Amino acid sequence: MKKKVFFICAFICITLITYAQDNYEIQVYGSQTQPKGSAMFELHSNFTFHGERTIVDGVRPSNHALHETLEITNGITNNFELGFYLFTNYTSQYSYQIIGSHIRPRIMAPLSWHLPVGLSLSTEFGYQNKYYSPDTWSIEIRPIIDKQWKNLYVSFNPTVGVALKGVDQHQAPGFEPNLKVAYQFFKNTDFGFEYYGSVGPINNFEQLPQENHALFLVYDLENNNDWEVNIGPGWGLTPATDGLIFKVLIGRKIKWAHKMHS
Repeated sequence: MKKKVFFICAFICITLITYAQDNYEIQVYGSQTQPKGSAMFELHSNFTFHGERTIVDGVRPSNHALHETLEITNGITNNFELGFYLFTNYTSQYSYQIIGSHIRPRIMAPLSWHLPVGLSLSTEFGYQNKYYSPDTWSIEIRPIIDKQWKNLYVSFNPTVGVALKGVDQHQAPGFEPNLKVAYQFFKNTDFGFEYYGSVGPINNFEQLPQENHALFLVYDLENNNDWEVNIGPGWGLTPATDGLIFKVLIGRKIKWAHKMHS
C-alpha cells in the first residue's frame, strides 16, 4: 500500500512540473513496459517533405531532412525497463550526421493494483548536437496514461521537460502534450490519429502561430508478439510546425533471457 501511494504521489507531482519530443522520435507511448528478459529493437524513420528552410537559433533547417533513430529497450523487471537512443540526421547539404544519444528509464504501475487506467512514468536524459537542437543537454519526464476498451485505444502523454544547456536553459519547463486515439477495425490492424503539441514554457505559453501542433494519421500492427509497426503521414497545423512529415517505425522483439538459459 505504501509503494502504491508513493508511486501515485510521485506521478502527480512530476505531471505538474514535467521536454520536447522532436522529429527524431515521433511516438505516443503506451503504459506497458517491456517484459522482463526481453528487448525491443526499433528503428524510427521519418522524412520532412515541407519543413523549416532557414537556420533558427543556430539549428540547421529541417526541410527535406531524413531523421533515423535506433532505440533499444530492455525489460529489467516486470515493471521497469531501460531504453537507449542513437539519433542521426541526413540532409543533402550537410550529409549524414550522428546527432547524439539519450537514455530512458521507465517504471509502470503494477497490474496487481487494478487501476482503471494504465499508468507509467518515463524519464529521458541526454545530449544532441547544437546544430540540430537548440538545447544540447535536456531531461524529459513523460507521464503516460492509457486505456484499452474492446476495440478503442487512447493514450495521453502530458510531456514536459527541462533544458539543462542551450537556448532555453533559463526558461521554465516546456509543456508538450501528446495524444493517440486508435480503433481496431480488423483483427490485426489499428487506424487512428496521433497529436503532438508544443506550447512553450508552462508559465508563459507562446502565441498560437508560434506554437507547434501536428496531426498524424497512423496505421499500427496489432496482435503480433514479435514485430511492431507504426506508419503514417503528419501535417503541421501552425506556421511554426513542419508542414508535412511521413514516419515509419519498425520494431523487433528479442527474448534474450530465454536464449541465455538455453
